[in-house]
Amino acid sequence: MSNGFDGKRFLIIGGGGGIGTQLCRRLHEQGAELVIASRDMEHLRPVADETGARAETLDAREPAAVEELVSELASNGVLHGAVNLAGSVLIKPAHTMKENEFEETLGLNLITAFNVVRACAKAMIKQDDGGSVVLMSSAVARHGFPAHEAIAAAKAGVEGLMRSAAAGYANKSVRVNCVAPGLVRTPLSAPVFNSDPMLKASLAMHADGKPCEPEQAASAIAFLLHPDQAHVTGQTLGVDGGLGSLHAK
Repeated sequence: MSNGFDGKRFLIIGGGGGIGTQLCRRLHEQGAELVIASRDMEHLRPVADETGARAETLDAREPAAVEELVSELASNGVLHGAVNLAGSVLIKPAHTMKENEFEETLGLNLITAFNVVRACAKAMIKQDDGGSVVLMSSAVARHGFPAHEAIAAAKAGVEGLMRSAAAGYANKSVRVNCVAPGLVRTPLSAPVFNSDPMLKASLAMHADGKPCEPEQAASAIAFLLHPDQAHVTGQTLGVDGGLGSLHAK
């Protein structure tokens, strides 16, 4: 791909996490201007110091807060792309789940995604070259896995949102896509990596027997953000070692 990130501006929500840190490094190295946001400023500071990114405290579950930030960025230049990395993982059978746990999972994964799409669509349809929005799904949105009811429902909703938005805004050059990893080696998945039985069971379901590294997920996101992919919209890119589509041997 050509270096199409030079001078481009991107909003990375959840930019201080495992995938977000790697994505920010990759975009920064290629000359992008970054705005990173999270509920916890402490997570953002190391990334901001390393990449020169502007850091903002933001709860992406709040639609007005997301719209205010996106509108401000678009009014002071072009917002070329946005990524929603806000999310959570809940591995628990439905019958043991508390009502607030399901609602929290939907809020952190699906509501945040909707708020980002809504705000970015309003801003990007006014831009000559539109923009690119990347959302995070998961292999569990396409395959049935035990004890994943809440996160599977949330991520399936994200994919439905993505396809509908992609169809609705394609004629305005606003692209919307998803990246869908399997098990990713991040702090969020530390309980799995810290348990030998859980890790062995999870990796056995991946056709290649390996977890996704944060750099690999970040590379897929950067691919979808890149202007060379101007004809790619409405797609879910699996970065999952075959977990979402293949049977392990």
